[in-house]
Amino acid sequence: MRALVVTEPGTPDGFVVTEVPDPRPGAGEVLVRVASCGLCGTDMHLLDGELPAARYPLIPGHELTGEVVALGAGVSAPAVGTRVAVDPNMPCGTCHYCRIGRGNLCADYRAVGVTRDGGFAELVAVPASCAYPLPDGLSAAAAGLVEPLSCAVHGLHRLPRRPGEHYLIYGAGTMGLMMAALVRTAGAASVSVVDLNADRLAFAESFGVDAAVADADALGRAPGFEVVIDATGVVAAIEDGLGRVRRGGTFLQFGVADPARTASFSPYRVYHHEIDILGSMAVHHSFGPAIDVLAAGLDLDPLVSDVLPLDDAAEAVRRFRAGTCRKIQLAPGTV
Repeated sequence: MRALVVTEPGTPDGFVVTEVPDPRPGAGEVLVRVASCGLCGTDMHLLDGELPAARYPLIPGHELTGEVVALGAGVSAPAVGTRVAVDPNMPCGTCHYCRIGRGNLCADYRAVGVTRDGGFAELVAVPASCAYPLPDGLSAAAAGLVEPLSCAVHGLHRLPRRPGEHYLIYGAGTMGLMMAALVRTAGAASVSVVDLNADRLAFAESFGVDAAVADADALGRAPGFEVVIDATGVVAAIEDGLGRVRRGGTFLQFGVADPARTASFSPYRVYHHEIDILGSMAVHHSFGPAIDVLAAGLDLDPLVSDVLPLDDAAEAVRRFRAGTCRKIQLAPGTV
C-alpha cells in the first residue's frame, strides 16, 4: 500500500509518500480502508519532531474515516463493510488516570497516528473498540470531521456553559470555528473570533460568528468576556486572551502549543478576579456525541476546503503552514 512516512522529523524533506507493507489486524483489531484523513496542527508538531511520545519512522494521521475490510481474531463488530470513524486514542486502562476515569490523561499515552501508524495510508489497523459506525447519510466531509469535532465537544464539556454569556475565540481555523458553532448551540449570547489571517476572518463572518477581527480591541468590550478560548496554541494570543477574561470568567486552553514555550500572566489578577483557567486535552467520552451532533444536523461541511490525494501531501502541508486553507483532508484512495 501507499503511505506517507515521516523519516526525519524537523527537516524540510522529512517525509515521503512511498510503498510499505499492508498492515494486518491483530487480535481485537479491525483493518480500515481509509477514505480520508484530516491534516491538523498535531501533524505539524509530528513533522517538526516536537511530540516526545512519537517514535519514527511513523505514518501519521489521526482524523481518519473509512470502511472496515477485515477483522482480527476475536472481533465480531463492526462488521466488514461498515463505514466508521476512528477514535485514535488508546488509553491503557490500568494507570492512575485511567482508573479515576480520566483516560485522556493516560500516563502511558498511545494513539493511532501519533505513537503508532495512522491514517495517511491506504490501510490502517486499529482497535475494534476505536472504530465507531457512522449513520447512513452522513457526508464524506462530516465523516472526516468526527475526530476534531469530538475534541471540540470535550472542550465544550470543560466549560461552564451558562446561557447568555459572551465568548471570545482566538483562531478562526477549523478548531476555532468548530468551537464557535458548538458554543452557539450551548446558548452563547455572542461569539467573536480573533485571527490575523484576512481570508479566515472573511470566512468566519460567513460562518455565522457575530464579529471577526484582527485585534480584540476592535470589539470594544471593556469589561471583557465571560469565556475566552485559545484555539491557536500561539503564546502571544494566549497572553492577550488571558487579559480579556471578565471578572469571574473562564479561560480555556484548547490549542496545542509548543511544549517548549511558556506564557506570562498575572497570578494576582487570576486570584483577585476569580478567573478559572482550564485545559482541554484531546477526546474524552466525546466521540459518540460528536457523531450524534453531526447526525442531528450541525453543518460543518463548509469547513473542509481541500480534499487532496496522498501524492499531494507536500502541497497539503505547504497550504496548511501558509494558512491558505481551512480543513485539508488527504484521500489515499484517489489519484
